[in-house]
Amino acid sequence: MALFSIEQVDLSKPESRQLLGAIKLDRLLFGHAHSCTLSTEIRRKYRPSLFVALASDGEVIGFKLGYERKHQNYYSWMGGVDPEHRAQGVGKALMKAQHAWAESEGYHAIRTQSKNKWRDMIILNLKSGFNIIGTFQDDEGDTKIMMEKRFRSVEED
Repeated sequence: MALFSIEQVDLSKPESRQLLGAIKLDRLLFGHAHSCTLSTEIRRKYRPSLFVALASDGEVIGFKLGYERKHQNYYSWMGGVDPEHRAQGVGKALMKAQHAWAESEGYHAIRTQSKNKWRDMIILNLKSGFNIIGTFQDDEGDTKIMMEKRFRSVEED
């Protein structure tokens, strides 16, 4: 039995407890400079979605954020799990919720990218049906790995 629940956040409410919790967790995981612009960046994206994992006390312990990058293709932009709650299936549950939602919304594929230093995320993506489709160097000179997952319902058409 999971010790957490997954919810989709209503992004039309910028002061929601879940959104603020995701921003706080983003700050913990990725630093202050990034998270202070997160709510602004979300509003700039087309069809954003945010899923959060909530502990039994309502604390956000994980999040998965994405948006439509081009017609019928969704981009899994960012996410993470509080280090104290890792290895409990939180990341996998968030990914499953995001992918089920994207497929139900008619997207044909979902893309993401990751740095080699986040190997656990790369492994989870590969185990969840993503294929590596390329690499590139970002502005800081780090290699990023691009991955894509096509949805079965589309492949069977």
